[in-house]
Amino acid sequence: QQKRGFKPRPSADGKSSSTDGRRQSNAEHTVKVTNKKPAQVFLTKVKQFEGSSSFVRRSQWSISQLRQVNGIDSVRDCPEFDLIFENGSDQWTAGSAGEKCGFVQVLHHTCQRFIPERKPEFINCHPKLLGGNSILHEAADSVSSAVQKASQALNERGERLGRVEEKTGEMMNSAQHFADTAHKLAMKHKC
Repeated sequence: QQKRGFKPRPSADGKSSSTDGRRQSNAEHTVKVTNKKPAQVFLTKVKQFEGSSSFVRRSQWSISQLRQVNGIDSVRDCPEFDLIFENGSDQWTAGSAGEKCGFVQVLHHTCQRFIPERKPEFINCHPKLLGGNSILHEAADSVSSAVQKASQALNERGERLGRVEEKTGEMMNSAQHFADTAHKLAMKHKC
């Protein structure tokens, strides 16, 4: 399961939608993919109330109900984003612009993988998050490159060890030949 959490943006009247009037709460969105075949994907809003270690599910949408992800600003890094569903929307603020980017990227990748048709629209999101040059692809390329370099270094080391082994064998033969010759000379001069 992949999960990311964010706080709701304050509403127009300045009140945070993360309070219920009685106690403070911490709300998060998560992206969940089931292990069942075919896989089911859900966006779930959960809340954790002050003083509690458990989370309570507040809302849940199938990924197919997602119609639009609005990154608010594709040029300037900002933590706000909107999720528009078939029958409603949610306005959110991530802990940082980086967290928002990670969530949007995971959400986009999940949509591309698990929604066969009528994929949601991603607007006002930096193209790097949605395209082939994404952070995830760059990380995968970096890991692949590191593995390739390590493999090449290992092969070169194996070749060097092979050459050392050949030279060691030649030296052993040469030493044995020298020992045999020295023994023969010693036997010849002993008589």
